[in-house]
Amino acid sequence: MNLINIEKITKSFTDHRLFDNASFSLQEGEKVGVIGINGTGKTTLLKMMAGLEEPDEGTVTTANHAVIRYLPQHPEFDPAISSLECVLAGNVSEENRWTIESDAKAMMTRLGIRDFDQPAGQLSGGQRKRLALISVLLSPADILLLDEPTNHLDNDMADWLEDYLKKWRGALVMVTHDRYFLDSVTNRIVEIDKGSIYSYQTNYSGFLELKTQRQEMEEAGERKRQSILRVELEWIRRGARARSTKQKAHIKRYEELRDRQAPVQDSRVELSSISTRLGKTTVELSHICKSYGERKLIDDFSYIFLKGDRVGIIGPNGCGKTTLMKIIAGLLPPDSGQVVVGQTVKMGYYAQEIASEKPERTAAGTGWEDASGETQKDASGRTQKDAGMNEIDLSYMDPKQRVIDYVKDTAEYIQTTDGVLSASAMLERFLFPPDKQYSPIGKLSGGEKKRLNLLRVLASSPNLLLLDEPTNNLDITTLTILEDYLDHFEGIVVTVSHDRYFLDRTMKRIFAFEENGKLRQYEGGYTDYAMRKAAEKEAQEEESEGKRGLSGKANAKAGAKADTKADALTKQNVSAGSDAPAAEKGQRTRGPQKLKFTYKEQKDYETIEADMAKLEDQIAALDQAIEASASDFVKLNQLMAEKAETEAALEEKMERWMYLEELAAKIAGQAECGVGRNPVSSQSPE
Repeated sequence: MNLINIEKITKSFTDHRLFDNASFSLQEGEKVGVIGINGTGKTTLLKMMAGLEEPDEGTVTTANHAVIRYLPQHPEFDPAISSLECVLAGNVSEENRWTIESDAKAMMTRLGIRDFDQPAGQLSGGQRKRLALISVLLSPADILLLDEPTNHLDNDMADWLEDYLKKWRGALVMVTHDRYFLDSVTNRIVEIDKGSIYSYQTNYSGFLELKTQRQEMEEAGERKRQSILRVELEWIRRGARARSTKQKAHIKRYEELRDRQAPVQDSRVELSSISTRLGKTTVELSHICKSYGERKLIDDFSYIFLKGDRVGIIGPNGCGKTTLMKIIAGLLPPDSGQVVVGQTVKMGYYAQEIASEKPERTAAGTGWEDASGETQKDASGRTQKDAGMNEIDLSYMDPKQRVIDYVKDTAEYIQTTDGVLSASAMLERFLFPPDKQYSPIGKLSGGEKKRLNLLRVLASSPNLLLLDEPTNNLDITTLTILEDYLDHFEGIVVTVSHDRYFLDRTMKRIFAFEENGKLRQYEGGYTDYAMRKAAEKEAQEEESEGKRGLSGKANAKAGAKADTKADALTKQNVSAGSDAPAAEKGQRTRGPQKLKFTYKEQKDYETIEADMAKLEDQIAALDQAIEASASDFVKLNQLMAEKAETEAALEEKMERWMYLEELAAKIAGQAECGVGRNPVSSQSPE
């Protein structure tokens, strides 16, 4: 059944046309991912479906019975009302009056919001986004419209939401940059490109293949057009005379071919700034500790950043990831410990949120996501908000300031691999044409503001990049180019991110926040970290089950022994007129059971080491293939899955090998002791 139908819409903002005679429809059960470059109209499309905006031309029709729930990209709440009231607003009805509050509290706790009475004015942007998400999911709906739902969710929360939406039976339209999330949840991809809407009945992996085919067909059609044009042009140049109807039609056909618009190539962000030289001393963290009130965020963390380091920092929301980044950047002092920064280090700090206002130092709220609502202070007597004022200044964007002036505040001329470029030329490389460069920042979309902030960071030619949630609000095309840029960046990259694909693609080492402010190091990307954690959890479960099993086994063994003894006594008592033991009757007594390999165990024991070596070679080959396919999302996903399967097979083989080795040792031991050569006991005849 058709739930939403959009026909031939046109929509413009000032001189920029977002949609040009575009159409779209949504059917029951469809889960649609909307993608496109920042500023192409993804959020506008969702707002038109939600009835919050009208097209300039065309129609938007929604089924009469359809209940729509909309999650905005930047939700706003009355600053005076509590977190719980924000969630309940618009969700309470006669049917759910007695259960809605407990459901809301359960979901708030699941998404890391435990202070139900904290005023909305004291919440961070991430907390407000999670409250809005809870509010949308709390009541039944036919259609969910979600604008960047994974922003500000840590990995566990994103996994929970992914599982929730996969089980969701209604229709779903969402804008997200998370490629793993798109691939897992959606069954249809809609791309907004140059005013048109293209639909692909597949997930994200399938979309990449189908889009490539579409572009190849367009290019083939253009080559054919150019070939025909050359032939027609030669005919025209020979002196075509428009005397007959046939010749007139020939000339008209040539003019139509000549005037037909060629396929427009996608504009791409060009990242090419040069990093400055990095000396021997980089950044050294020694026994760093940081607390707010009773909560310990970082406890005794030490690390020396190496040249070319690629470090990802992960953990639950509010655990202290951004605090650690601020300490590294020198924006926040640790309570104890030392931060040593080399003289040649030049940091570029990409902040998580863009501030449109400069708050006063006395402003209410700490900005600490897991705060209790009271203003917590560190050992220096400063709130986290006070201590982070420099960071807010770095990310501050005056809505009235022109785009080009914002960049010129950092650098009028920028060193790139192609030479020195002016601020205006660099802006064009970041997809800001001259007409947008002289527009106020307030007219930019959320993604365009993030892209502009990224340009500001790179314009300073840093050799140490601190990226706090760089994937939030950036379109997938820009993310792909950023990943390629980081591949060739000669300096150090430290990033806080919940984007699993980005971490797999760019990071070589993970630091995970664990309990009580401790950070643990894992080698590899996010998938390697997740596999290591899963293996550790499985091992712990097996160990606990083993302990329970041993206890039960001992009891069962004692019981079985008693039963066997009782059976033997019973048999002895019912023997016909005989009270003598079996040995006295000349019967054979059995000694200890001799251990030996079964046929299958013997075959496995002979071949298992060769099998393990083969699997190890396969893993090494897959590692090389993964490195070579780093920019190919689809192939990389397949290779990572194949590597996980191979590693699981190797682990299974290793467990089997350990069992067989122990069994072989026991067999060898009993041979030395003479076990199994039991004499036959008999009573000598008189």
